[in-house]
Amino acid sequence: MGIPIALLVMALWLIHLVYILTSAAVNFSSGWFYFHIAAQGYLYTGLFITAHDAMHGAVAPKNKLANKFIGTISCYLFAGLSYSRLIKNHFDHHRYPGTEKDPDFNAKSQNIFMWIGAFMYRYTTVTQIIIMGAAYNVLNLLLKIPEANLWFFWIIPALLGTLQLFFFGTYMPHRYPHLENMQPHNSRTLPKNHLWAMISCYFFGYHYEHHEKPAVPWWQLYKTKR
Repeated sequence: MGIPIALLVMALWLIHLVYILTSAAVNFSSGWFYFHIAAQGYLYTGLFITAHDAMHGAVAPKNKLANKFIGTISCYLFAGLSYSRLIKNHFDHHRYPGTEKDPDFNAKSQNIFMWIGAFMYRYTTVTQIIIMGAAYNVLNLLLKIPEANLWFFWIIPALLGTLQLFFFGTYMPHRYPHLENMQPHNSRTLPKNHLWAMISCYFFGYHYEHHEKPAVPWWQLYKTKR
């Protein structure tokens, strides 16, 4: 089911994005305006979770080429990210979770703003900025998408998805204190509630389980036991 679920997430992201860029209005008095922003932000989160599953070979365990292709496309669609760069950093995160060697952890400061600032700085590249800048100009100048729509329906949802991933998938599971029941992964599971776990971050609040069994896809994490 890995490939169909990955393609479904990617399709929902793309279909909704095309609709809101071309047909939705930037209207601060409309509830639908805020719904579309929140929904697209959530779909951005799912897009990255799909790429993350591909890093662990969970999208297509028996087809490495398809697995890498889906992971690479998901990364580029999310924000022009490099799949190969993310794999290296993410595997280091699993090797050294919650330590100074962990690229996703901020051992110097647990302040959420300092942490996310370092997190964004570490993963933002010149190539990514060029890719996203080119995409913005193509959408605006060639496809005539209004700038307001690009900001509110394309850029802001991507930032919301990034914040959601960081808060529920990195900060909350790995922040200090590192207790005995978090070992050997320096990772905690957030209070179990399957509905909230799915809404908050596609079950990635079950983070100890993910570190214990990284090959388990996101849509089966709720079934795992410590």
